[in-house]
Amino acid sequence: MTTDRASLLRALGRDFSDTGLLELALTHRSAGGRNNERLEFLGDALINACVAETLYRRHQDLEEGDLSRLRANLVNQEALADVARELDLGSYLTLGPGELKSGGFRRASILADALEALVGAVFIDAGFAAARDVVLKLLETRLASPPSTDSLKDAKTRLQEELQARELPKAS
Repeated sequence: MTTDRASLLRALGRDFSDTGLLELALTHRSAGGRNNERLEFLGDALINACVAETLYRRHQDLEEGDLSRLRANLVNQEALADVARELDLGSYLTLGPGELKSGGFRRASILADALEALVGAVFIDAGFAAARDVVLKLLETRLASPPSTDSLKDAKTRLQEELQARELPKAS
């Protein structure tokens, strides 16, 4: 575990008024006592809201289903874990002995949850605008070049759309 959090704070683009919130955000439940689960709950909602708003504003040509698929692609466990890996977030986590031994600092679920908790902590520490700034900073590359909406559709949806375009009966 890294004790110097300066590089993490630089990557987030901010400091914490209440450093206890940062510590809490980086503490997994396996460590015992107070942990990041409540902040994770809050951060999850904030990330979803910030990404939804950004997609809504940037892609005025897309319908609700396409916006939902894009958001789901950007805000899922693996995508958030990738962002956490880019931050080397695992090296800052406080884990219990079992999670340390089993490599919990590399586990996608733990990394994604910790990233959400960090966003929640920023919100509690500095408000919505600060949390939004962090989310957009961390996800900007992905938001700037999202995958095509067609590539995010499942095979059945693509088939049904093709049949509908050809005015053929829907597949069941």
